[in-house]
Parts: sequence; C-alpha cells; structure tokens
Amino acid sequence: MSTTTSETVILGQIGAVYGVKGWLKVQSYTDDADAIFNYQPWHVVRQGKAQTAQVEEWRRHNKSLIVKLVGVDDRDQAQLMTGADIVIAADQLPELPADEFYWRDLIGMTVVNTEGYDMGVVDQLMATASNDVMVVKANSNDAFGRSERLVPFIQSLYVVAVDRAAKRITVDWPSDF
Repeated sequence: MSTTTSETVILGQIGAVYGVKGWLKVQSYTDDADAIFNYQPWHVVRQGKAQTAQVEEWRRHNKSLIVKLVGVDDRDQAQLMTGADIVIAADQLPELPADEFYWRDLIGMTVVNTEGYDMGVVDQLMATASNDVMVVKANSNDAFGRSERLVPFIQSLYVVAVDRAAKRITVDWPSDF
C-alpha cells in the first residue's frame, strides 16, 4: 500500500486471536460496527509495515466481531496480525451531504465564535452519550488563559457554519468558556 499517493483512514484495529483456525477479533471504529466489512481490500498496518488483507468470512460473536482473513489459517499466523490497524484509502469512503462531515475533515480547522474571537484549532473530536464534542486547542496567547475548550458539535445550535474551503468553523460559544 502506498501512503504517498492517497490519504488513508483507519477504520479499526485487529484484536486478539479467536480460536485455533486463524480467526481474529476486530474493533471497528465505524458508526455501524458491521460497516467495516463494506470496505475492501483492507490494508493492515503493524509496526509500520502494511500488507493487503482480504476478508474471507466474518460474523458477530456476542457483542464483538470476528474475522477470518484469506491466507490466515492457524493461530500462529493470526497472532502476527494482532494489534494491526485496519486502513483503507480515503477515497473509498462515500461522499457525504453538504451538512455532514467526517471527523478527519474537521481536525485542524480554525474555530471562531460569532463575535470573531479565534478560539483555536480542532485537535480531536470525541463521542459522548448525547453528542460529539470538539476538543479545541487554544492559541498560545489565548486572552482567557485557556489551553483547550470543549465545544459540542451540534449544528444549528452551537455550530453556526463549517467552511471546508477556508478550513473554518464558526460557533455560537462564549470566548471565556
């Protein structure tokens, strides 16, 4: 897999070995856990080394997912895959409507409130029980002494606009919070 020609996205991680016939547990980062299997081929990256992997079979087991990869036929081969990231080319992801965003697209955007105060840059996003939250790393010269702000990513309530071209998010959020 060449990471220089295309941006990549981590969809999940390969977990522990399951059984003796090469099956592995899978942790999916997709909204619908099963959707990880909609993207083929996978590139599994472990310790900086990437290899292409094709899903032979998968199924739910209790509350988790297990997978059998083509060519991984015993426990020893499966053990070599544990801890690997499951990666795909970003262009394999579906296009979203104009008012929906992948988290990866929001990270690095500047956050400005409706009063024009530059609150910083989106460092990461996190899911909470009620909504997604932007972790905004404040500027080093923040007038309110903040190092970061947590701003709920709720469109039409706190998030006023997302300008992809300008890499800017406008929020209705107090500067000093």
